Amino acid sequence: MSCILVVEEARRDGSTRVFQETLAAGRRLAELTGLAVEAAGVGEPGRNIFAQITGAQPAAGHAIRHELLAAYTADGYTLAFEQLIRRLEPRYVLFPHSYQARDFVPGLAARFGQALIGDVTAIGEGPTFARQLYQGRMHATYRHAGGGPCFLSIQNGAFRADEGAGGTMPVSEFTPALEPAQIRTRPGTPFRETAQTVDLSSAQRIVGVGRGIKDAEKLPLVEDLAGALGAELGASRPICDNGWLPMERQVGSSGQTVAPKLYLAVGISGAIQHLVGMKGSQCIVAINKDPDAPIFEVADYGIVGDLFEVVPALTEAVKAAR
Repeated sequence: MSCILVVEEARRDGSTRVFQETLAAGRRLAELTGLAVEAAGVGEPGRNIFAQITGAQPAAGHAIRHELLAAYTADGYTLAFEQLIRRLEPRYVLFPHSYQARDFVPGLAARFGQALIGDVTAIGEGPTFARQLYQGRMHATYRHAGGGPCFLSIQNGAFRADEGAGGTMPVSEFTPALEPAQIRTRPGTPFRETAQTVDLSSAQRIVGVGRGIKDAEKLPLVEDLAGALGAELGASRPICDNGWLPMERQVGSSGQTVAPKLYLAVGISGAIQHLVGMKGSQCIVAINKDPDAPIFEVADYGIVGDLFEVVPALTEAVKAAR
């Protein structure tokens, strides 16, 4: 088998951050196996679907083109990627852990007599693949056995996307053999999400607030700190459940998974459901009056103190420095 194949989810607005993170997972796997990383994706004719890749470039790109793939269907994607995978014979095939991948990749893996190892959070020697169970309360480690390709989906935020200039790579086009009768479903109008005021998954700096803030009237303290840092405001579940902040600002297993450069946790104890959503942050700073709070176990820097004293002082220091 020839390579590690990283698949980009089809989007009209270019490469996504989760694809960049999946590429980072592929590079980690390459370090352990010595295999080359290649990229694949479905794209429209004349559009470079890999143009926004940052960091080290894959060894090659494979652009899948076919008129029956203009709109996503599980049948079309399963057939197209099956043909490309049989042609390239990769040892590993990596996908972002998205709704689209969860829809068609298990069936794709079954065509090769394999199971999808989904929602991978870490890759270790062996290689082994870690994933969380029961909302992060348990961890399981998997090892691929057998002669077929290993199918993996990578959790959002589990790997840090490489930065820097993208450079260039050779891209070849692949046209699968598809017939209209093979597409058993007909796509409807694309789903449009309700407009959100913030996309925390793309934020570079986040100030997260937890129940230590005590009541909604104290939120301006944290909002001032977020404003001074140029950060988005996030929250733990109790804050959103109480209606103090909208649900779209919730970080955790039942909210958004984030991986900013800076995550500043204010008054957050560190319940596992919250840690699942932010532990991939590049730098975690925690402010909590309880020195035994679980948040300090994942924090790079910790301040043990009363947030009502620490946060105003920190806000003034940031403003003075800027």
